[in-house]
Amino acid sequence: MMMLSNIFDNIFDDRFFGFFPAVNGFSDRSEPLMKSDISEYDDHYDLSMELAGYGKGDIRVDLENGYLTVQAMHNDSRDEQDEKGRVIRSERYTGSCQRSFYVGDSVKKEDIQAAFNDGILHLNIRKPALNAPEDQTRYIDIQ
Repeated sequence: MMMLSNIFDNIFDDRFFGFFPAVNGFSDRSEPLMKSDISEYDDHYDLSMELAGYGKGDIRVDLENGYLTVQAMHNDSRDEQDEKGRVIRSERYTGSCQRSFYVGDSVKKEDIQAAFNDGILHLNIRKPALNAPEDQTRYIDIQ
């Protein structure tokens, strides 16, 4: 006979309960989400952002009114079954996070290159010549 305490012994220690985003981009364990590093060079900026647990298809980068916004959304579910195939534990997780950076009205979609490797989003943002601002949303393709 299965004891109920065995089902719930580690329920609050697994990844479903350790990744609830809270206010200001910090989880319940005070770890910042979307850790970012920005480096400036003569002709461009490099932005690296940690997005562990997300896949390339979970990430959207857009440029609108001078703001570069990175959004990540992930849905996951897991069922545990006993030896007879009966579900004894079923969990679902939906998580999302977003971060915006002001890059200026003169930055165009063509000035940004994006790649996602090993849980890190890399953005190369070329410093453009001054142009007239454009009020359009521009989605950035991730390589």
